[in-house]
Amino acid sequence: MVNSPVPQWRWRILEHAADLDPVPPVLTEAAAQDGCNFVVWQPAALPAGCDTSVGTLRREAPPGRVEAEGRTPWSDANPAGYRTEISGGGRRLRLKQFHYDWAFPAADHPCLWGGETRPYEIGEGRVAWLGTDYLGHVAGSARMARTTVELSVLEGEFTDDELVALFAALRPAVPEAVERVLATPFAELSYWARHRADMVSVPTGVFSFHRRGKEHEGDWIPSADVTAFLTAQGVPVTAGGFHAESAATFGDGAAVRELEVVYASPGGGELRLTAQRTGGGRLEFPPVREKHPAAEELHDLGGRPLHLGYLDAEYGACDAWWQHPDGYDLRLLGSAGEGMGRETFLGLVAGLDAGLRLAGNAEVLG
Repeated sequence: MVNSPVPQWRWRILEHAADLDPVPPVLTEAAAQDGCNFVVWQPAALPAGCDTSVGTLRREAPPGRVEAEGRTPWSDANPAGYRTEISGGGRRLRLKQFHYDWAFPAADHPCLWGGETRPYEIGEGRVAWLGTDYLGHVAGSARMARTTVELSVLEGEFTDDELVALFAALRPAVPEAVERVLATPFAELSYWARHRADMVSVPTGVFSFHRRGKEHEGDWIPSADVTAFLTAQGVPVTAGGFHAESAATFGDGAAVRELEVVYASPGGGELRLTAQRTGGGRLEFPPVREKHPAAEELHDLGGRPLHLGYLDAEYGACDAWWQHPDGYDLRLLGSAGEGMGRETFLGLVAGLDAGLRLAGNAEVLG
């Protein structure tokens, strides 16, 4: 991924938080792309009766609290985001696009967390989830080339078919941006990897991870050094069709220390591996379920228990916890998508476990 011949994505960033627009400016998706660390998507068709689509850009700026509409209320961070309001015929909905980069997105649909969700294929191996968001609105969510696209119905009623069709009709506003964003390592896109902003405590999967506090954490390995670093730690650099492109250590001194590895596929799928010395970090065994509807299974992995949770057997998203005989606790999270269900994911876990050579290595977790 780091040695890709495709140029990595670069975007415009304001120099100071004080430079943020008091009100996000109205911009087309194509015009907004230069200001975003993610692929911006635009609908090729609107729901019947909807004849208006207005998009606004929240530009990226360094951390700092300012009076600016649309600024993240729970952190001093100022990441980029694009908001589109689609309306007509007495109906109105909102699309919100951003790079969900402070943690792994909870089962690929954090805005729907806590309620029943339904997966739908939307093309190119992607899945959209429908349910109810934290405001009680009919809503949806999808990850597209690593962009989180959230939908919320603000007025009137839309059928599931209409919402799924809208997700399926999304096209990249600047097609060449897709390849370049996917060629850029997570650590170079992530706002929280580039800035020492307040952390955001959020759920990440089917099982509960003792969430990190507000104090900034995360020491990211330079992208060019990731392969050598992981090899020295005894951690595989590939997992099926996924390649390790970013890695970081998290902790508050000697008391807590975890290694986190981001694996990406050419199409934008993602795996997130967390490793720690047994009992030495925030992975707690046996894992405890988050309060989100999901299936839970116990499997055998070479005579060791493997805890597997997933939302849908065919599409994922999956969450696996297990322990390695060299004395390590491990967790693997996966994106949802066609071909990313439980059987595929169990194979990925088995392959990673077989490739781990942690004894005598893993000095960073020592």
